[in-house]
Amino acid sequence: MTHEFDKEFWERHWQQGPAGGPGSMGGNPPNPYLVRETSGLTPGTALDAGCGGGAEAIRLASHGWHVTAADISSEALARAAERAATSGALERLRWVEADLSVWSPEAQFDLVMTHYAHPAMPQLEFYDRIAEWVAPGGTLFIVGHLYSPGSTGHGHNPPAEASATSAAITARMDGREWEIVTAEEHLRTLTGHGSRAVPLHDVVVRATRRR
Repeated sequence: MTHEFDKEFWERHWQQGPAGGPGSMGGNPPNPYLVRETSGLTPGTALDAGCGGGAEAIRLASHGWHVTAADISSEALARAAERAATSGALERLRWVEADLSVWSPEAQFDLVMTHYAHPAMPQLEFYDRIAEWVAPGGTLFIVGHLYSPGSTGHGHNPPAEASATSAAITARMDGREWEIVTAEEHLRTLTGHGSRAVPLHDVVVRATRRR
């Protein structure tokens, strides 16, 4: 069974999930690739496209970035804002409820990132879209899902077009405009709700927009 990744789907997805704590969508730590891929960057403006529970946005804001965190789900944003309340970085966070398949920011960003976001449009076209929001000299950072047959991901059985390989992503990036810094695929295990082990097949891409 597949789904349309529209607002109704994502509101239901967040409303049905555990509210917090280890293994919950709103309680997981920041993605481990975030620290590795952004620690060497100078803090500036950032967009978290499909921010979900806000862990990555909060982590960046706590390290000096001014972050616009956008998501289609009001439930996800409410949980993210609650989590951010004790972060000490509220003044550097802005939450935006938006359908990223049609919404566009008013300005470009020094960093545009997305972690497992599945929009209401083909996955690779979504990555093309958010790449346009990276300022010259800025960074595009993508963490996506690689699905194998029978995989359930986070339990929502996404369609084939929600999966992407690093090669498929980077093949769409013009070498005259982008320098590919990272293009990798990994298998790791996340501790899910009820201490259940959840295997994640990840694709990680980081690219710098040439000036």
